[in-house]
Amino acid sequence: MDIKGKVHDVSDVMNVTDTFRKRELIVEFAENPQYPEFVKFEAIQDRCALLDNLKVGNDVEVFFNLKGREWTDKTGKKQYFNTLQLWKVNVLGAESTGSPMPEYAPPVDISADPGEDDDLPF
Repeated sequence: MDIKGKVHDVSDVMNVTDTFRKRELIVEFAENPQYPEFVKFEAIQDRCALLDNLKVGNDVEVFFNLKGREWTDKTGKKQYFNTLQLWKVNVLGAESTGSPMPEYAPPVDISADPGEDDDLPF
């Protein structure tokens, strides 16, 4: 899944345990500009580094997975949680620092020449 929006906030890395760390990205998603949504994404472990070069105000495209969990409290009551776990972030409109995009040849017309019968069965 992916969405495009504007970076609203980037958190510092949070060390949840000695072996688990996470970082949050808040994106302003303005499908309807009159009522923008603020969507929270979570980057975990080595994906935390994906947020290092983001700045508030950057236009971004965020690729993420929707995760859901069930949790049972001490009384036996079940609760459910959703997480948007990002795996890739592209800054839009940024000049590329890597190799340029390859140029592709225009599509080739593979239809039969005028006047020729097309004997293909489909």
